[in-house]
Amino acid sequence: MIQECNKKIILEDGSEYYGYSFGADRENVLEIVFNTSMVGYQEILSDPSYTDQAVVMTYPLIGNYGMADDDYETDVPTIGALIVHEYNPEPSNFRSRHSLGEIMERYEIPGIWGVDTRKLNRSIRDFGSRKALLTAASTPLEKGLQILESTLLPRDAVSRVSCRHLYRVSPDEGAAAGGRKSHAFHVVAIDCGMKKNILRSLQKRGCRITVVPWNTDARKIRSLEPDGIFISNGPGDPEDVPETISAISDLLGQYPIFGICLGHQLLSLSYGAKTYKLKFGHRGGNHPVRNLETGKIEITSQNHSYAVDPESIKETPLQITHLNLLDQTVEGVQCQKDRAFSVQYHPESAPGPQDSTYLFDKFIRLMEEG
Repeated sequence: MIQECNKKIILEDGSEYYGYSFGADRENVLEIVFNTSMVGYQEILSDPSYTDQAVVMTYPLIGNYGMADDDYETDVPTIGALIVHEYNPEPSNFRSRHSLGEIMERYEIPGIWGVDTRKLNRSIRDFGSRKALLTAASTPLEKGLQILESTLLPRDAVSRVSCRHLYRVSPDEGAAAGGRKSHAFHVVAIDCGMKKNILRSLQKRGCRITVVPWNTDARKIRSLEPDGIFISNGPGDPEDVPETISAISDLLGQYPIFGICLGHQLLSLSYGAKTYKLKFGHRGGNHPVRNLETGKIEITSQNHSYAVDPESIKETPLQITHLNLLDQTVEGVQCQKDRAFSVQYHPESAPGPQDSTYLFDKFIRLMEEG
C-alpha cells in the first residue's frame, strides 16, 4: 500500500512540493536554500550558519551513515529544516549512535523526504532563495500563501547562536606547528555562530583560545591581551551585527586578524567595503577558488548567502586574494599593513576538502611575526 503524503512545501510563487514528515512535526516559514555536498549531512545539520534556513540536499540519499557523537559542529543544532529525496532511518555505521531523524526530533527540527528535490533545486537556482512554508499536506494553498506573505524572516540569528558568556579552550597537548612545539598563542575568537572544527584547527596549532560573544566591545577584547583575533562564521546578513563591525574597526592594525565566512564579510565591512545578497548563495563542498597570490586552484567548502562587492573594495586598503571561478565573486581579502585577512569559504572543511588548511598556518605566522 502506498503511503499518503502528509507534508508539503509551499513557495511564494504558489508551487507545492509534497512529501513525508520525519524529525519534528512543525509548521515553519523559512528561507529555502540548497546544498550540493554528497556527504557531511551531520555537519550541515549542526552548522549554526544554517539557522532559520530550510536546506534542500541535492544528493538523493541522506541518513545512511547515521549520526556520530564526535561530528557535531555545535551542541544544539539550529537549522530550520532539512529536505531530502530519500531518507534512510536505519543507518549502517559503527560510529553511529542515533539516526538523523531521531536527532532532528530531539532538537525540534522538521524534515521532509520523498520530495522531488531535483525540480525544487532547479526552482531555487532559477528564481533564487526565498521564503517557504513547511506545513501539513492538507493545508489549503490560499491559506499557505497568506502565511508566507504575513511572516517576516527573523534578523537576530547571530545573537541567538553566539555564546552567552566568555569561555576558554586549551591547546591540544603536544600540538605542533611547522614540525616543532608551538608557542601557545592566545587567540580571542569572536563567536558569531562558530563551528567546532574551527576551534579544533586552532587547538591543533597550539593556540589557547578565549571565545567571546558576538557583541563584545574592543576595550574588553584588548583587556584579554590576545596575540591574534579570529572572527567566526555565522548566519544571516552581516549588516545585522553593527556591534561586531564596530569592535573590529577599533581593533584594525593592533593585532593579526583572521576571518572566515561571515567573519570575512564583517572584516570587509569594517574597512568600509559593502556586501550584497547572492541570488541563491554558495553551499557545497566542491567550489573552485583561485588563489591570486599563488595562481593555484583550491577546491573549497562553502556556505553563505552574501558576498563582498568588489567595486567597493577599491575604496579601501584591502586587496582581493581569492576569486570564485564559478561566478567571479570575491573569496578572500587582506590588508598586509594591518596583518588582517579573511576568506569567504571554510578552510576547516567540515565537511569538505582539505585544500585550504594552510590559512590557519598563515594566521600563526602573522602572530609569530607580531
